Parts: sequence; structure tokens; C-alpha cells
Amino acid sequence: MVTTRPNSTSSHVVRRTGAVLLAGAAASLGLFLTPATAVAAEPAPAQSSEQQAPAPSAAQVAVDTARDQVGKAYEYGGNGPDSFDCSGLTSYAYRAAGIELPRRSADQATVGTPVARADLQPGDLVFYYEPISHVGIYVGDGVIVHAGNESTGVEYTTVDMAGYNTARRIA
Repeated sequence: MVTTRPNSTSSHVVRRTGAVLLAGAAASLGLFLTPATAVAAEPAPAQSSEQQAPAPSAAQVAVDTARDQVGKAYEYGGNGPDSFDCSGLTSYAYRAAGIELPRRSADQATVGTPVARADLQPGDLVFYYEPISHVGIYVGDGVIVHAGNESTGVEYTTVDMAGYNTARRIA
């Protein structure tokens, strides 16, 4: 009887201890899994922000904005968004990039830094005639976007059109 009772008590105690150990292990796992899950979830936003393209430069925003206006009407004094004159287009494009330019092309020719024709980069303003009375935005590959006149509206054309004078880098 004594041997049977300790065995059954021992067996019972072992089961209870096993239950306690199992419950303790489950509690421990819960404690270890929660921080591990939280730590694993934190790097995910950092990875997704690394995969995002960097914000475009002010010059690129101006170029993209000017390109979006191609085909719109020319209007003397036009500031957009439906029609433009040359300096209205350049002001509009750079305003989209957060940069305010003077309204007149001759005044815009005094902003930024001078750029040689051979060193033009997208976003540079290109000025024409003497005295300066026309401006366009260089978009690359020898091409500008400008508001030419009533016949052409906003269009692409060669940077080497008649009357090239100077260029300025704004951003």
C-alpha cells in the first residue's frame, strides 16, 4: 500500500510538475515571442523607406512641371495654368519646386549662377536676345521647353534657336 500510494502520488506529482513546467514554458515563450515580433516588425518600415526613390531635386520638379505644360496656349502675361508667356512658364515651373522667380525674363537672368552653354543641365534657364526678352527651361539633350508665341504655344525646341544669349542655374 505504501508503495502504491507513493507511486500514484509520484505519478500525480510528476503530472502536476509537468503541467507547471509546460505552463511556465508557454508563459516564457509568450514573453520571448512578443519582443521578437516587435523587433522584427520595426525594421520593415526602414527597409520600405530605403526602397523608395529619393525626392526629385528642385530643378527636376521644374523640368517635369514645364514638360507637363507642352501643348498649352501662349498668352502674353500668362502665368498658367491654362496659358503662359515665356517667363510665366519658368516662374510657374520653379514655383512648383518651391522657388519664386522674378516675373520678367530680364529679371530672371539676374538670379542664380551663370552657366556656360557646354555645361547646361536640366533645369537651367536659357535666355535669348539682346536685351534679354525670352527664356526657356533646359530639359536635356540640347532641348528647351518654352512658351514661344501664339502660333506655337508651349513647345519643345532646340537650345540653339536664334538669339541664344546666356544661361543661369537656379537650383
